[in-house]
Amino acid sequence: MQAFLHAHATHPDWRMALALGEAQLQAQKARLWGEAGPSAATLGFVYLTDHYSPHAAELLEALQANWPGVSWVGTVGVGVAASGVEYFDEPALVLMLGAVPHGRFRVFSGARPLTGIEAWTALVHADPATPDLPELIAEMSDRTASGYLFGGLTASRGPSWQLADGAYQGGLSGVAFGRDVHLISRVTQGSQPVAPSRRVTRCEQHVVLELDGRAALEVLSEDLGLDLSEPRRALPTLRQTLVGLRAVDAVSDSSTRGRHFGSDVRVRHLIGLDPSRQAFAVAEQVEVGMQLAFCRRDVEAARRDLVRVCSEIREELAETLPAVAAVAESTPLDPVQRVAGALYVSCSGRGGAHFGGPSAELQIIQHALGDVPLVGFFAAGEIGHHHLYGYTGVLTVFVREP
Repeated sequence: MQAFLHAHATHPDWRMALALGEAQLQAQKARLWGEAGPSAATLGFVYLTDHYSPHAAELLEALQANWPGVSWVGTVGVGVAASGVEYFDEPALVLMLGAVPHGRFRVFSGARPLTGIEAWTALVHADPATPDLPELIAEMSDRTASGYLFGGLTASRGPSWQLADGAYQGGLSGVAFGRDVHLISRVTQGSQPVAPSRRVTRCEQHVVLELDGRAALEVLSEDLGLDLSEPRRALPTLRQTLVGLRAVDAVSDSSTRGRHFGSDVRVRHLIGLDPSRQAFAVAEQVEVGMQLAFCRRDVEAARRDLVRVCSEIREELAETLPAVAAVAESTPLDPVQRVAGALYVSCSGRGGAHFGGPSAELQIIQHALGDVPLVGFFAAGEIGHHHLYGYTGVLTVFVREP
């Protein structure tokens, strides 16, 4: 698998943006792949801002006509991303082309069930309005041998299109990969724990009644240093507070590590207090035995954690360098040279100003991981492993074969 081609463009007319993007791909194809040989493009990724959402089906038809034999997957976001750049609230698109061998991937959708491949992992796009979405994601995870999914939910102020060799609304779509497509994926969270982890000992659906055997509201007040008898003073802190939840059966990834949450923790909003029962409610159904920690969205913590996941990916790439050197008889100077391409799905609430300025989030990745071919979008929810997250980023790299 050779290096992927990638492009990005903005223009009020989607046709012009597509032409600009395709011109970039053609120039890279001639330079990196040559005009012939076994490296013909097979799999394409396309993400659009919702300014182009009404034209998603037409845009896909144009891509299919201009790149015959390429399978295309993608969706719509309120923003899209490429290496070092973000486009928010403006008409834009990003494209990436890979030469993944046929038989090692399979595009799927509601109209095209996943068959004909022993799926190891999958890129998944989903409509946030789909009923029972967490259950569908868990079911899709069970259909892969590794159980690992990556992707996100369509985010659109217009039609919520998904692209998977066709244009669809509702349900799930994407592309599954076989075991021999080497991927490395990490989840980065934008929230920092501000109190120790507690165990839920009594609850009712979304309402937490007891933590560590004590009244939940009493623990909240203690952990956050609040006097709830003075609600006006307490309200600003409560509005900034979220909760990190770790499932009862989660395989531990260290639910609170001081500076960041592990990928086994899902961050959810506090949605109400119940003083009569000394309880509070969260935007997730809670179970007895779950671990819960109060947290806040924190720019510096988000920056550090994003750098951390990039460093972990570099380290995992470096671990394979001796084997590569034995085959190639030369050791690459930088393990990032083994990255064929990358996908990044981030929360629509994380981009831009949350990291300090326009394109800051993608520039952190570019600085930490290198100028690798990368595209992605800003989602209404992020998918990692078998979980649906919020306020997170999911970074996945495709690793080149020796």
